Amino acid sequence: MPRLCSSAPCFPVADVGATVRWYEEHLGFTSYPFPKTEPYAFASLVRDDVEIMLQRIEGYQKPDLYALRGGSGVWDAYIRMEGVKEFYDLVRERVSVIRPFKKQFYGDWEFEVKDLNGYVLVFSELID
Repeated sequence: MPRLCSSAPCFPVADVGATVRWYEEHLGFTSYPFPKTEPYAFASLVRDDVEIMLQRIEGYQKPDLYALRGGSGVWDAYIRMEGVKEFYDLVRERVSVIRPFKKQFYGDWEFEVKDLNGYVLVFSELID
């Protein structure tokens, strides 16, 4: 029986190099850009079992869709993890936090950040 194993969001960005540096410095990702020198056309960002891909589109600007979903916000990547509180404490002073660490009505503890391109990442853990 076929089995799906993982999924990676792919974000279009104007500057792959700047985005790579932001994810490495602020969230601890490791990058695998292509080609070997800038300007990069593509990069894979990896931390633990999470992967985010970047594709360069000259002059691209992400539209701000966050407010279009009422009080919930529009997310670009929802990242399930372990140790979300510790991670929040580690990164909250280094990133733009949209929603601080909070237990949601559905039971998950979450926080939301916005990267330098305007992509919204949610970090989440179901803590009993």
